[in-house]
Amino acid sequence: MVGVVYKLEFAHLFLLVLTLFHVLCHAQDSPEDYLHAHNIVRSEVGVGPLTWDSKVAAYAHNYASQRIGDCKLEHSDGPYGENIAGGGDPFPGVDAVKMWASEKQYYDYASNSCIGGECGHYTQVVWRNSVRLGCAKVHCNNGGIFIICNYDPPGNYIGERPY
Repeated sequence: MVGVVYKLEFAHLFLLVLTLFHVLCHAQDSPEDYLHAHNIVRSEVGVGPLTWDSKVAAYAHNYASQRIGDCKLEHSDGPYGENIAGGGDPFPGVDAVKMWASEKQYYDYASNSCIGGECGHYTQVVWRNSVRLGCAKVHCNNGGIFIICNYDPPGNYIGERPY
């Protein structure tokens, strides 16, 4: 009887650990996580928060699903503003947002230009007129990760400041 109880306790412990592992692997990829990461960056420059939009998220998911076979960092050329990122597993969605936000150092507000590096991902994150967000993440067949966030309305209009 003691052996049976031990096996049951071990099985419960194993299921608990497996569930916890699953939750942790998908942490930082929820709509709330994407919104929070974006809205922190936006608040730093006085721009209002984004809201999650199911239509924009469906678009992001549809396009991300098309990248599962190759994981190529190619833009969708769709109707929304867009940031994409790729990396190895694990690559949480919030890390993609942090990567885009790290381009802030290259954005010069006075000249409204990038100096010393790329800053277009950052300016889309903080684009004042973009108010709706949808993001998706897929695990590609090659073992990589593809992440996309779409913004409605789009930003990064030449000659316009993001905020």
